[in-house]
Amino acid sequence: MRRILHLDMDAFFAAVEQKRRPELAGRPVVIGGSGDPGQRGVVSTASYEARKFGIHSAMPLRTAYKLCPDAVFLPVDYAEYSRMSLQIKTILREFSPVMEDVGIDEAFLDISAVDRGPEEISAEIKKKIREQTGLTCSIGIAPNKLLAKIASDMQKPDGLTVIGEGDVESCIWPLAVRKLWGVGPKTEAHLSDIGISTIGELAAQPADRLAELFGNSYGAYLFEASHGRDKSPLVTHWEPKSVSRETTFQRDTDRWQEIARNLADLTRDVVQDMRKAGQRGRNVTVKVRFSDFKTQTRATTLPDFTDTLEEIRRAAFQCLGRFELTDKVRLIGVRVGRLAHKEGEGAS
Repeated sequence: MRRILHLDMDAFFAAVEQKRRPELAGRPVVIGGSGDPGQRGVVSTASYEARKFGIHSAMPLRTAYKLCPDAVFLPVDYAEYSRMSLQIKTILREFSPVMEDVGIDEAFLDISAVDRGPEEISAEIKKKIREQTGLTCSIGIAPNKLLAKIASDMQKPDGLTVIGEGDVESCIWPLAVRKLWGVGPKTEAHLSDIGISTIGELAAQPADRLAELFGNSYGAYLFEASHGRDKSPLVTHWEPKSVSRETTFQRDTDRWQEIARNLADLTRDVVQDMRKAGQRGRNVTVKVRFSDFKTQTRATTLPDFTDTLEEIRRAAFQCLGRFELTDKVRLIGVRVGRLAHKEGEGAS
């Protein structure tokens, strides 16, 4: 039987800041953007003290300030968070070489071949992370990735939940359908419209009805996932499908020079990222979000793979020229896709 461990750091960014600034312990801390709630930006992480005020990730900083004006607002320090993340992932690899690095603050670990109980393994991982970083994490262990991820969220913070194949009905089915990996707000709303609010209610639906409502592929996924079934392997190595950068203007703008200057800067950053990774690209896409939050994209395909700034910048400005910039712009971004290694291998 597979034993998959999912580790999720507790309020990671905020916890790192509280650890290196002891005076912040026990205070509501909000991490996001430049750290100035008077400017545009969104919440990256909120401490548990801040979450009591209703503050959550992806919320505008200005909204977070209205909910808790006494909170401490700090800028995102990716360099420090990445350093801590690397330290944590190094600890995990001491327990199993089969690890899927999901993001800066979470990972899957296959411990099927480890001849020790899951509680013992988890206790040692937690102890090492706390000793070496001063941080806490929550761990879920289950027969597959889907259940392990759900389990890690069930007893936060500093939690440990072990789910077996026989626990799906009692542990998983009572949960809100949004807890199911892959169910977003649109699917949640659609399911609510047809009277489905829990994973158990979703599991009670015939597979053919879900296929009719959501299409064959997604319908089949919802049916299998609601029954706790997941055969997906741990992905220990992956190639990015695209490289992108975007920026949100502090004030909506219709000044073409400002928009163009930011697009040029973003394109330069994307090309630098590609070169560092030893990649070239062929598809160029520009994204524009207007003041009413409507988002449009324009794309073009280059004749050949390239990492030349001039070619990619020219393509980006060709895409920009295909927008009708009659409304003010809130955000602009550029993405280069269909990547390949410089050796001509590894196209994705």
